[in-house]
Amino acid sequence: MFAIDPVSILVSAVIFLFLLNVYCDRKGNVYRNFPPGPKPLPLIGNMHTLIMGKRKQHIYLHELSKEYGSVFSVQLGTTKILVLCGYETVKDALLNYGDALSDRPIIPIISDISKEHGVIFSNGENWKVMRRFTLTTLRDFGMGRKLLEDKINEESNSLVEVFRSYNGKPVENTMTINGAVANIIVSILLGHRFDYTDPTFLRLMRLIHENINISAGPMILLYNLFPWVIRWFPGSHRTVFKNNTELRDFIKKTFHRHKDQLDVNDQRNLIDVFLVKQQEEKPGQQVFFHNDNLVNLVSDLFVAGMETTSTTLRWGLLFMAKNPEIQKKVQDEIDRVIGSAQPQVEHRKLMPYTDAVIHETQRFGDIVPENAPHAASQDFTFRGYFIPKGTYVIPLLTSVLHDKAYFEKPDEFYPEHFLDAKGNFVKNEAFLPFSAGRRSCAGENLAKMELFLFFTRLLQNFTFQLPAGAEVDVAVSVGATRSPMKHDICAVARN
Repeated sequence: MFAIDPVSILVSAVIFLFLLNVYCDRKGNVYRNFPPGPKPLPLIGNMHTLIMGKRKQHIYLHELSKEYGSVFSVQLGTTKILVLCGYETVKDALLNYGDALSDRPIIPIISDISKEHGVIFSNGENWKVMRRFTLTTLRDFGMGRKLLEDKINEESNSLVEVFRSYNGKPVENTMTINGAVANIIVSILLGHRFDYTDPTFLRLMRLIHENINISAGPMILLYNLFPWVIRWFPGSHRTVFKNNTELRDFIKKTFHRHKDQLDVNDQRNLIDVFLVKQQEEKPGQQVFFHNDNLVNLVSDLFVAGMETTSTTLRWGLLFMAKNPEIQKKVQDEIDRVIGSAQPQVEHRKLMPYTDAVIHETQRFGDIVPENAPHAASQDFTFRGYFIPKGTYVIPLLTSVLHDKAYFEKPDEFYPEHFLDAKGNFVKNEAFLPFSAGRRSCAGENLAKMELFLFFTRLLQNFTFQLPAGAEVDVAVSVGATRSPMKHDICAVARN
């Protein structure tokens, strides 16, 4: 046994606090003329209110804007974070300062997993190459075209049959809807779909779902503040690493099979296209199409392609159950325009009310309230404040989607936000669920097509109701995305 010397501990603590104070003073000089915010505590900053407060973080940040204005700051540990609130401010920053805000911050839990590969959290030339490849490949495999529309319609028919098999009985639909939506991006990534009951498919979706649910928890935030300490403790951060290892192992095994069967003249999916690009890279040049980028890109697209769209659909069905009069208007429009035929994207322009309901579901559902974080890629000045390179930036999307200057009833589900007095669909410039600027969602067009086709097909075939005696619960599950709590719902066949 080692003897513990109290004097040594005291001296070490004093040295640590002295060095920390010097470090904080130096950082304070970097953040000269930085936006104001609530006074931070030593070591933890504003963590006590952001993580441990009674209000959800995005709500707390939105409320702070009432006191400090649309441009303010908070502090986590010794890291200052710039927060942007309201449509005008967020639009100004993302569109007019796009180059200066084109980076992602280094977030330890993500960086330790991805090593800044892939597309969502990569930076610099790697991000540009991966994003360009992603957009081009998604278009080549039908994004925005009839080819992919037919694939979504086939999947929506499979989803209808699953709901029909429940015979109107209460059912929890998270994994079923996740499976339908995931199959679209899976077909692009891997070239095939899964059966909803496939054990491998269910396992992959559960891994992703669990990570999303725990990734906004206190232990993960503590890990991001003090990774060199927290990594040695048990907690949810270890679950995130374990789940990601299992997901990445599946992707690696998959692309190795694709590599063994690769035919450059018959590229059937995104992995095949990537592997061909890998073969074409010339020795001596900077390499982008390597295996680490492939694993992370597939993981990024799998997660992003499933989570936000499936969560939006789940909100949509819950909102319909809560608002049967709105559901009836949607069904009347479907019956009038489509009848019993298969919904097509071209029907959308003839269905202003349904289009408005889908938009309002995205707005009120507020799936990613804090947006994916940005980082300053260079020093710049924004609205009189100096923003140093590397600053962590939150363009608070919830403040945009609830901006009272653009939405008459921001805290209600109100489809009329997207309709004029004559019932025609009208765009609302503050509708930014996919963000804006250089880091806007690469799969926006795919998500729009999926939401319309899945939603109309389901409402064409079923009336959604809560179980007898159940109250409509629109409580929000804690996680990286804003999703409804698990609930049972009844899909009552219309014919």
